[in-house]
Amino acid sequence: MPEAETVPTTPWEYSLYIPHDLRAVTICRRTLRLILTMHGLLPLAEKAELLATELISNSVRHTKGPAALRVRWSAGVLRIGAWDADPEPPLPLVLPHPPQPPDSAAELAKATDPNPTDQDHGRGLSLVHACADLWGWHPQATGKYVWCELGSSQPAPSVPISARP
Repeated sequence: MPEAETVPTTPWEYSLYIPHDLRAVTICRRTLRLILTMHGLLPLAEKAELLATELISNSVRHTKGPAALRVRWSAGVLRIGAWDADPEPPLPLVLPHPPQPPDSAAELAKATDPNPTDQDHGRGLSLVHACADLWGWHPQATGKYVWCELGSSQPAPSVPISARP
């Protein structure tokens, strides 16, 4: 019988430094899915990929230097962040009417496409605002860090995943 998989209880953190290249958005998204899979957090993957794609896309599209994806798990919360070398705040800071999170796999795929073929873009922080439990940003000595958080919808750490109804 396979060993029961449980929700991670030990904090962990990963950083992926990327060049100023739009292909890096796809690399970040796929790396994030692998990280979440290996840590037993696959139920968070779709929404986490959407959020990471928006944050990293903004870093690559709107700055001229390198960027980094940071992913941290602690106390049942997944924090996804994007660092870039531009110290200016992310815009828009005021989000009057954020869109609803994507309902279907097709809407999610369209929302996470790093190279959209139509003009349906520019919704990054509005999607982050709509999909994340919490988000924010802060300046750093060498740029800024924009982050968002997702809480785990999985059972408490003491309950094995294989024992769920």
